[in-house]
Amino acid sequence: MSNALNKASLNGQRLAKRLSGEGINNQQVLQVIAATPRQIFIDEALEYKAYDDTALPIGHGQTISQPYIVAKMTQTLLANGPLNNVLEIGTGSGYQCAILAQLVTKVYTVERIKALQRQAKRRLRSIDLHNIAMKHGDGWQGWHSKGPFDAIMVTAAPDQIPMKLLEQLKDGGQMIIPVGTTSQTLLLITREGERFTQQKIEAVKFVPLLAGDLS
Repeated sequence: MSNALNKASLNGQRLAKRLSGEGINNQQVLQVIAATPRQIFIDEALEYKAYDDTALPIGHGQTISQPYIVAKMTQTLLANGPLNNVLEIGTGSGYQCAILAQLVTKVYTVERIKALQRQAKRRLRSIDLHNIAMKHGDGWQGWHSKGPFDAIMVTAAPDQIPMKLLEQLKDGGQMIIPVGTTSQTLLLITREGERFTQQKIEAVKFVPLLAGDLS
């Protein structure tokens, strides 16, 4: 193993151990976090911060979420058992998508900023993740033709819950989503027929979920 790969592996293991101490107890999630090279998902100038438990800028006013939040959202969705098809809103750097893709059968991911989508596609291919379908579009609209989904993960915060996303959940499916503007709460929403129940997870801070798409 090269020095760079060895260093990344050790850093990943340390990060997973830190997250375990912060309440992440799903061993599969921790193993995937430890094994995924987070440094490839950020700008080279910030590589020295790749394994810090912090959000980092990725350009275009967007961020890569802190590892704790990535792990927490993933663990929460997996709590009820294995998932087949998962919709992610906000591909961003591709890091959250990479974690999901190693734990579920298929990930469908939507990104409104074309440049970020192109970068994420290259990164995901470079680590041989091929169970991912990508779409350039408006996250508020979801990906109706590929639904309904076992689960939906939203990685940017709308000011209100997008109804079109709720409609794309299977009966019994769950959506994890940060909601709010100046004050945001991470919610877990479960579909029960035409009813939806909400559970508050914790206070969070995400970039806003904007409508439309950019070339």
